[in-house]
Amino acid sequence: MATNITWHSSHLTRADREGLLNQRGVTLWFTGLSGAGKSTLCCALENELFANKKSTYILDGDNIRHGLCSDLGFGPGDRQENIRRIGEVCNLFTDAGLIVLAAFVSPYKADRDNVRQLLDKDQKDDD
Repeated sequence: MATNITWHSSHLTRADREGLLNQRGVTLWFTGLSGAGKSTLCCALENELFANKKSTYILDGDNIRHGLCSDLGFGPGDRQENIRRIGEVCNLFTDAGLIVLAAFVSPYKADRDNVRQLLDKDQKDDD
């Protein structure tokens, strides 16, 4: 990582954003094989949450690979980097107070654990 960069903090906190939205920011991670119904479940849940006036965003594996991760393949190293990038996006969206519905083929437990630690770390930092 570059050493000449600095994190720029907002004057608003996660709690401020969550208060405005009247909800907790959270990431729900859906994993399984391709075609298993992850995105279908996310869409159904998003509709229910929207009907209950909750602000959500679906991050879908195929959609992410059209842009943010379009430079990655499907080998182990690329899969690891794909999930790492997605974890960072989930972290930002969760900090914004959104309910993130993440639907990804994520076969490696270590990668999922890394995302969980990232999200847990930032949650503990805000408490």
